[in-house]
Amino acid sequence: MKTTKRRLLGLAAGLALAAIAGTAQAQSALDNVMKSRHVKIAIPTDFPPYGFVGVDMQPQGLDVDMAGYIAARLGVKLELVPVTSANRIAYLQSRKADLVISTLGKNPEREKVIDFSAAYSPFFQGIFAPRSIAVASLQDLAGKSIAVTRGAIEDQELTRLAPAGTDIRRFEDNNATVSAFVSRQTQLIATGVSVAETLMQRNPQLGAEYKLLLKDSPNYIGIAKGEDALRAKVNEIIAQAKAAGELDKLAQKWLKRPAGNLPQ
Repeated sequence: MKTTKRRLLGLAAGLALAAIAGTAQAQSALDNVMKSRHVKIAIPTDFPPYGFVGVDMQPQGLDVDMAGYIAARLGVKLELVPVTSANRIAYLQSRKADLVISTLGKNPEREKVIDFSAAYSPFFQGIFAPRSIAVASLQDLAGKSIAVTRGAIEDQELTRLAPAGTDIRRFEDNNATVSAFVSRQTQLIATGVSVAETLMQRNPQLGAEYKLLLKDSPNYIGIAKGEDALRAKVNEIIAQAKAAGELDKLAQKWLKRPAGNLPQ
């Protein structure tokens, strides 16, 4: 009886130690970054003006600048990790990236698997089409084809809101989505307003214009679940940047508008 009791006590102690160790491991990201003096931040390279490859073949854009800002305030070396909408959360979960700064919107489904910082930039998703195509309401999407990037907030909103008969064509990355619309494989496109503005400037022959707002969805920085110390540090940096006007400067530089009253 005493032996059994000792075994149970030993098992309980072991489980307690494992729980403590698990908590310590879950809270290790900030310590690892500061000890290694190195941070891996996932960014987009196919989503101008937030992230794209410039003529010098280097990543640039609002999200890339924000990654640089975070790394500088941490005082560590920055490693940029290119991701797509489809794999950016997986990169965070598998620790291929310490942070994700990639036009990441917050919703209940994503909050189940990752944590989010305060918002750092505005983002509006809309539906765009040539002037010749009449779209005045969501009901007008029925019978029309629309390009969207698989897994993006736009995809989720369309799936939720589009009427029966809407031909939603999903593509694996933003370049493919834009290419499908530009090559007239689809009649419409659902994407970020700033992205669409760039698309329309580069392709005036399309005669494309804004049709409908899908969602006002500010961008947040993605952080692995349970990394509260890292999240608190990132939020501190964002708050300081907001107070100093740095977020407005980034938004003016890349979006030609101020960041506005961003939510926490």
